Amino acid sequence: MPELGKKRRLPQTWVILTSILLFLATLFFCMRAGGGAPAGKQTPLRTRIGGTITADETRKILKKTRFHPTRDAVTLDEIIALVEETGLKVEIEKGIKTDRDLRIGSKARNLESILKAAGHIGHFRMRVKAGGIVIESPSIFRTVGLLRLTFGNIIMLIIGMVFIYLAVKKDMEPYELLPIGFGIILGNLPLTRLMSFSGAEIQQSGILGVFFHYGLYFHNILPPLIFLGLGAMTDFGPLIANPKTLIFGAAAQLGIFIAFWGALFLGFNIHEAAAIGIIGGADGPTTIYTSAKVAPEILGITAVCAYTYMALVAIIQPPIMKLLTTKEERKIRMKMLRQVSKAEKILFPIVGTFVILLLVPLAAPLLGLFMLGNLFRESGVVPRLSDGAQNELMNIVTIFLMLCIGAWMGAENILKVRTLAVLGLGIIAFAFGTAGGILLAKFMNLFLKEKINPLVGSAGVSAVPMAARISQIVGQKEDPQNFLLMHAMGANVAGVIGSAVAAGLFLSLLT
Repeated sequence: MPELGKKRRLPQTWVILTSILLFLATLFFCMRAGGGAPAGKQTPLRTRIGGTITADETRKILKKTRFHPTRDAVTLDEIIALVEETGLKVEIEKGIKTDRDLRIGSKARNLESILKAAGHIGHFRMRVKAGGIVIESPSIFRTVGLLRLTFGNIIMLIIGMVFIYLAVKKDMEPYELLPIGFGIILGNLPLTRLMSFSGAEIQQSGILGVFFHYGLYFHNILPPLIFLGLGAMTDFGPLIANPKTLIFGAAAQLGIFIAFWGALFLGFNIHEAAAIGIIGGADGPTTIYTSAKVAPEILGITAVCAYTYMALVAIIQPPIMKLLTTKEERKIRMKMLRQVSKAEKILFPIVGTFVILLLVPLAAPLLGLFMLGNLFRESGVVPRLSDGAQNELMNIVTIFLMLCIGAWMGAENILKVRTLAVLGLGIIAFAFGTAGGILLAKFMNLFLKEKINPLVGSAGVSAVPMAARISQIVGQKEDPQNFLLMHAMGANVAGVIGSAVAAGLFLSLLT
């Protein structure tokens, strides 16, 4: 029996040491590579304008100059500003009447030729192409969406319908998947202009384009507001009553660093790798916030990955939980939690704010509002603010956040090989996050007299409250009288804090 104990201790110890080394390596790598501008906002492409550039590079230039690559129409003033700022080649499409000095179909290489062509058309249409942008003439055939529907659009429309089906029929995260699914449909119907955005002429912008740019792309307002509502809905009582569960929230972040290094290995840049890694925390708002800050070009797919895997917790987690635990471990009973006083519940968000934000200041937009929402709840003196944050604010922000994420998922943004890589890395991150909490609980049991049920560790991912419910369900399959829910909720809430801290750490090192 002693020999058997040694055999089991070694691999668990090795996993913990490996996790620490991964964290330290990630920290060192980010410090060496950080400080640059986020992907999609870098400017060295200016030096390549004189040669041939790809469509993807052209999109990056358009983003740099406040143009959105999927918009349909631009005005003359905007075209002039674009040419002056970048020197980007502009092709005048055949069919547009131009000045005699500018032949039809020729390259408009300077501002003068653009002005000559502009004398005959008052409004341009623009599409991205390798080497520059194409100026198209308005045409009745181009105003019929059916004629502009592509095979990629059809695929995405089907995906949108699948999301709606999962939300309505299977009740999988309906508050997220239903608006995301309908947003995918809206974003893939041609010529709707819902996601178009023009800072110069705001009335030409689509409603979702305005929300996307001001709420996510430019100012990133919506995810922190979600955290305010989450804080008002969260009970820290289980975490305060059993502080040991706090460490499970840290252990479950193992998936973040596994996915981070996996993304770097597959060729993603460090900003994209950080955004992909955060998926491992299984926290949608944190994933959106981080992606919008460091890698906005993959914002939609990382957000959908996070929410999809949150919806699939009941499918992904149980096999991992059963693989890493024995039947006897799953039967471990834990003592009932003590009663937590009101003073403790009020002090926790205040003290937590001081401690966390003094260590990781850039986690403030998320955790600061999260703790404020919880203080609304626990103080008991602002019931209207607490109810408003939990209900009206949360519901309104969820509608527009999910619609914008779905609408961003146009075929041109999603149907790429890189998307499959992100999906694969996301599920690996989620799986390792689940495994990290379980293995830490098993490791702690080597030294504790009062054993911890390892299923509680799996709730360290921040999929609240689904992960905690799964811990309860799997535990009760082995012992119907075993009640793990409140213990698992402590780990679950700790996971929310852990993923936000990890996001703040990435932002501190990369921005």
